Amino acid sequence: MKKKEMYEYMGSMQQMAYVRSLKYDEGQASEMKAVQVKNGSMSFTVMVDKCLDIAELSYKGVQLNFLAKQGLQGPVFGKSEDQVRSIMGGLFFTAGFENIGAGYQKDGKYYPMHGGMRLTPAEHVSCCAQWEEEDYQLSVAGEIRQAALFGENVVLRRRIETSLGSREIVITDEIENESFADACKMRLYHFNVGYPLLNENGFVVLPTKQVLDRDEYNYEDASHWKQMSKPVIGATESVYIHDLAEDEEGWTFAAYVNPDSGLGLKIRFRKEDFPYFVEWKSLGAGDYALGLEPSNSHICGRRYHEERGTLPVLKAFEKETIVLKIQILEGEEELEAVQKEAERYIMQE
Repeated sequence: MKKKEMYEYMGSMQQMAYVRSLKYDEGQASEMKAVQVKNGSMSFTVMVDKCLDIAELSYKGVQLNFLAKQGLQGPVFGKSEDQVRSIMGGLFFTAGFENIGAGYQKDGKYYPMHGGMRLTPAEHVSCCAQWEEEDYQLSVAGEIRQAALFGENVVLRRRIETSLGSREIVITDEIENESFADACKMRLYHFNVGYPLLNENGFVVLPTKQVLDRDEYNYEDASHWKQMSKPVIGATESVYIHDLAEDEEGWTFAAYVNPDSGLGLKIRFRKEDFPYFVEWKSLGAGDYALGLEPSNSHICGRRYHEERGTLPVLKAFEKETIVLKIQILEGEEELEAVQKEAERYIMQE
């Protein structure tokens, strides 16, 4: 419907779409600030106190993301030395900038698991819901800073936006080094699919040219990367490293589809921005999850790059902008189309 037609049926746009600030008041999420975005049948929650990452995403009442056992959790719980206790999942969390993957210690400094950005509150947060011509735009924006006395000063300026009637969320990140020395810029975006979208009838779709096991400790080897299975009591994780094909404009993607529910989730990004891609399968009962993780660094983290002299850095006052697009897939036609798209990417290589 056009703008005037919409107002014939309702007095407030909040009946269909809104951006609302909120604060949780119980449990491990107590006092955490967030923004709830409703866009028709799609709803998601942006965590103001945790890097403007997205905690929950639902579509037509179906939850699409994974949450770990502790559920919604504020950043204060990340102060524990046991970093696994601070990984709550969510639709996605930002890993970096000083490290990704396992924790690492060098010269008396500890680089925590997946870095500290995911636990850093945002500032200068702004929310908007307004008409732009015939499009009703919804957005959340803010800054997240990683800085230390005698250390780095890196700012992430993040904007998350969608429009009424769309099943797409666009994340635009500008990362700038506001110091006079090089700063580490390792980054990994940890997108997490969970039940009920995730089950044994769904599978991963990737334009993968090559897939390798991270190490010999995988619960399943790389031949199992595509298909999910039922949860298994006592199962551990499997981590796969993919080399993805890209289209003629440099874009690639990762997707999970479930023909039974007729739904899927697709993440689009530029291969140049994310030359590494990690797939995380957690089949353990109670920890059942799938991670689709574009990255600019190897999953073995800071140690891996320091040993090879390949640590990715932003030079003094250098900045870069990256874009990721999250799309909810619906219906047999769209689920089949994304599989054909993956095949086409591979054939073009």
